[in-house]
Amino acid sequence: MSERARIAILDYGVGNLRSVEKALEHVGAAASITRDPEDVRASDGVILPGVGAFPRAMERIRDLGLDELIRERRDAGVPLLGICLGLQLLFDSTTELGGATGLGLLAGEVAELDAPNLKIPHIGWSPVRWEKESRLTEGIESETPFYLVHSFAPRPGADDLLGTAAYGARFACAVERDNVFGVQFHPEKSSAAGLRLLANFTGICVETPVAA
Repeated sequence: MSERARIAILDYGVGNLRSVEKALEHVGAAASITRDPEDVRASDGVILPGVGAFPRAMERIRDLGLDELIRERRDAGVPLLGICLGLQLLFDSTTELGGATGLGLLAGEVAELDAPNLKIPHIGWSPVRWEKESRLTEGIESETPFYLVHSFAPRPGADDLLGTAAYGARFACAVERDNVFGVQFHPEKSSAAGLRLLANFTGICVETPVAA
């Protein structure tokens, strides 16, 4: 890359954000953990991380006004990557804890894994199968293992589905629509393949023209 991508990691009080920041720095990005709107607007890309329960996370995001900021940046063409719970929050809704609405950037519902007789949450390494080509997965072979910790997974439309893995039934673990990307797994904990994915996202951020 001819320049360092500036990537904002949204801080709304959930998860260990430092590991994501360190991984991005490792692949050459200038990463910052922030909730300041001006910092986010000055960034070439945005990462929405997260662990825990969907309804509580969305409540926190709305309290901080980050939902409108995320939509603003999406509309401006800024690349956005949701990680783990951050992927789920991109969708319309969840069934978790009685249900809640999400950001609505992607159509579909988040529901519990279909994994009868298996322990929930699903914790560990699972091979990910790419369902279409993408700049996000360039150079990463299909059926490459990534690290996951989750009890729920989204049910995206076919056009948005990027990758799947299996735990009981197959589930969606990566999605893409225009400048919105999401992965259920933790790339920052997924060795060389995870770093390659973050490097690809960093490259997308540098190359994507953004509306004024």
